[in-house]
Amino acid sequence: MNALDFSGRQVLVIGGSNGIGNGIAQSFRAQGARVAVCGTRATATDYSIEEGCDLTGLDYQQLDVGNAASIAAFVPRCERLDVLVLAQGAVLYRRGEFAMDGFRRVVEINLISLMACATKFHGLLRDARGALIIVSSTAAYHSTMGNPAYNASKTGAVGLTRTLAEAWAEDGIRVNGIAPGLVDTKMTKVTTANPKRLEGALQRIPLKRLGTPQDMAGAALFLASPLSSYIIGQTIVVDGGLIL
Repeated sequence: MNALDFSGRQVLVIGGSNGIGNGIAQSFRAQGARVAVCGTRATATDYSIEEGCDLTGLDYQQLDVGNAASIAAFVPRCERLDVLVLAQGAVLYRRGEFAMDGFRRVVEINLISLMACATKFHGLLRDARGALIIVSSTAAYHSTMGNPAYNASKTGAVGLTRTLAEAWAEDGIRVNGIAPGLVDTKMTKVTTANPKRLEGALQRIPLKRLGTPQDMAGAALFLASPLSSYIIGQTIVVDGGLIL
């Protein structure tokens, strides 16, 4: 039996239209799962491969997780849910998170929406005895001087992972998380597209390369599979050694 065979399983990836979430979604699809994803744009055709958005074979629905009413009104097209991945994320640069409007916006997306989505799908996950995977960041483990909201929200996501894991274990739901390091996505272009910043970043990573969405997907597949059946409340750091 292949423990990573997800044939017949239903997966939903919030924030699965691009970046890490998209890589996770496509990896579950490659392992046989039916995969639905959510993003902020109206339709799947509003995304392009050139942006790093591969929606081939994925069931797309629009969802603005920064809007509580949108989450409350969202109706998924699946009647079963075996795996829920919460990969939504936002960051503001140029000290935008020091303004309270910016701070609230980032925390709303990166932390509050995690709880809103988790509780919304709790019943489906309970019925399937499913897995919930929360994507946080290695920022949860060190200071990020220019991004207080990003840091606080990702730190909160790690705490939420632990707490929901304990609270929902009795419901048969396994909750775990992934903390990516520096992954080559649209969100990190401020670093990866700047040769000097990129060189400095790579010097701090023992494996001497950026992470990829597929690297993160490997951890997600493991955490959703029977291979991790006795693991709850843990956030796996996937960073090439960055924070060692």
